[in-house]
Amino acid sequence: MNVRYPGERRVGWLTPTLFTIAALAILIGLGVWQLERKAWKEALIARLDARIAAPATVGVPPRDQWASLDPQQMEYRRVTVPVEFLHDQEALVYTAGSALRPDVKGAGYWVFTPARLPGGSTVIVNRGFVPLDHKDPATRREGQVSGPVDIVGLLRWPDERGTFTPNDEPANNVWYVRDPSVIGPAKKWGNVAPFFIDMESPLPPGGLPNAARAVLKLSDNHLQYALTWFGLALTLVGVYLAWMIRRFRG
Repeated sequence: MNVRYPGERRVGWLTPTLFTIAALAILIGLGVWQLERKAWKEALIARLDARIAAPATVGVPPRDQWASLDPQQMEYRRVTVPVEFLHDQEALVYTAGSALRPDVKGAGYWVFTPARLPGGSTVIVNRGFVPLDHKDPATRREGQVSGPVDIVGLLRWPDERGTFTPNDEPANNVWYVRDPSVIGPAKKWGNVAPFFIDMESPLPPGGLPNAARAVLKLSDNHLQYALTWFGLALTLVGVYLAWMIRRFRG
């Protein structure tokens, strides 16, 4: 004969119930968080799209403002500025492709060149993309325009170095992160701006480096993630109810 002791049924379902409640709270919380992230991402995309679409402003922030610049407020602003390139001091940043440049397919280099501003300050300009077989500046001499030139481009801030980012190769003049504060000291560029300019125009003679207008494409999968978390929460409720029904019927 099976003997059921007092409180046995209550103890048997209490722990699974508490676990289900805790897991349900976590899953719903993650779903709500993804919806909040979705709203944030949509606002960010709208703000950056507006900056990229806006007409270029003349000049870049002066040196006495560099330390107080807020990248979130300044990045992707289009500027036009007269510069004079120091081509003999260029650096090459390796890229396997570009999310912002649909025309850049395959491996190559971004050509980072220090440029003098009218006031004497130095700003680094990403003059564009060159394929691997044009790493040597001698293969693109006609693109090294001398004298003052008016350029148009987007203000950008340094990339973050990832866990699996290769080590830079200063001896080969090859870098793996677009960061003037890292490249500058090795190249002896001096006191350069904390930002750089992604140049859009003009395209130099010969077409290299290949400068072009950036196309901003930020992924927005937060609704999909939210639905996944809410779906898991609903599944958990279904499993729990089915278990409870079987238990009490037994």
